[in-house]
Amino acid sequence: MKLSEGQVIAYAKGIKPYQSSAWRITIIFSALVTLIIGTLLLGMYRQLINEQEYQLDLHLDAEKTRYQQMALTLDRRSFATQVRSADPKVALIVWRNSFDLIGSLSMIPKDMPMLPAKREFPVFTGGPDKIHILTGGMVMTRYGPVLIATRVDQLGTLIDKFTNAAITALMLTVVLTLALGYLFSKAILRRLVQYNRLSEQIEQGQYSTRLPVSWRQDEFDMLAQQFNRVLDTLEKNLAAVRGVTDNIAHDLRTPLSHLRIGLEQLPDKPQEELAEGCAIITEELDHCLATFDAMLSLTRIEEGQQTLELQSLSLQNISRDLFEMAEAMAEFNGQSLKLMTGEEFKVSGDKYLLFQALFNLVDNAIKYSGEGAEIVISQNRNVISIQDNGPGIPVGSRDKVFERLVRLDPSRHHKGTGLGLSMVKAILSRHNAKIALMDNQPGLKVLITF
Repeated sequence: MKLSEGQVIAYAKGIKPYQSSAWRITIIFSALVTLIIGTLLLGMYRQLINEQEYQLDLHLDAEKTRYQQMALTLDRRSFATQVRSADPKVALIVWRNSFDLIGSLSMIPKDMPMLPAKREFPVFTGGPDKIHILTGGMVMTRYGPVLIATRVDQLGTLIDKFTNAAITALMLTVVLTLALGYLFSKAILRRLVQYNRLSEQIEQGQYSTRLPVSWRQDEFDMLAQQFNRVLDTLEKNLAAVRGVTDNIAHDLRTPLSHLRIGLEQLPDKPQEELAEGCAIITEELDHCLATFDAMLSLTRIEEGQQTLELQSLSLQNISRDLFEMAEAMAEFNGQSLKLMTGEEFKVSGDKYLLFQALFNLVDNAIKYSGEGAEIVISQNRNVISIQDNGPGIPVGSRDKVFERLVRLDPSRHHKGTGLGLSMVKAILSRHNAKIALMDNQPGLKVLITF
């Protein structure tokens, strides 16, 4: 959902693009880019200066050698002619003969060094450029000293242009990076504003709201996906709480109604029936108390508040104890209970709690598999399984049976708290064991892996 500018301003009170983390990152990035470009331009400037100095030295050295060779091979008159006809664009040559100066300049500055040492000096002209900057030095020839110089003010102009261009490039870099960073910060802020608006909806109780996930799959999308998973879990837990509340109301409504009716009828009952009525009321109260006690015990186990009395336990011995304890119950229901043990395996656990959890599973198999069913308790190494050939549990309900107060028997034909399998899972989890419900074809197979 796209937000208007007004919505962005409304939701972003006190949060401006230049106050965001993205803007601070932009400032750092802009400074780094400017520093890198400035360093590169400085290096190019130094390279340009060094290259120009090198080329100037080569040029003056070449001219020095040329005029020294001409002085050795030409007579004085011819040498003067060569000096007089020298191209000023190549080099400015001045030679003092016996009478006057010959060459491109009307004077030789004082204290000029001998090449390869050189010195800059100004020359005034009558042209549009009133002054030229030259650099050069003296060369000793057979006919006396000769001044060889060349213009360097053009080189200075070139360097000034390069410097101006570099400064302009740096300024443009700073402006562009800051402008793009500002726009980038606004774009990020727009997404954060949208997240903030949706989180306000969630805060108001609209738990079905989810954060949008784009095709970019960037860090915001990863955050949105994680937040949506948290919301899924929250919504599931809230649904579970509502379900628990409904189940508590359903499970306790009947016994409490019986209690109320029983209490109302007590004054009218004959003396010989009062004991029976009190016994029924006590039984209903015991059922209510058992439900709450089981819920409290489950909470303590799940949150690790109940200390385990750990000891080394044999899964083979536990399986035998289960068989001996449940054999009479199965026989009473007309069922067949078998025991199969394999290789021994020992675990560290609380004997009372672990036996309670496993017996609960055997008791459920006896209770729900029906008359004439065959129930098998088997153990091999770290695996215990309890299987029957009863009606089983539908695939879609196998995860639900571990939730609190969930009972697949809507009519509550079998009396209980609806917390048995929740307690089983909590106890096994405390013992680092996993429980899985599988199809026994027919019936149910419960697999416990330590």
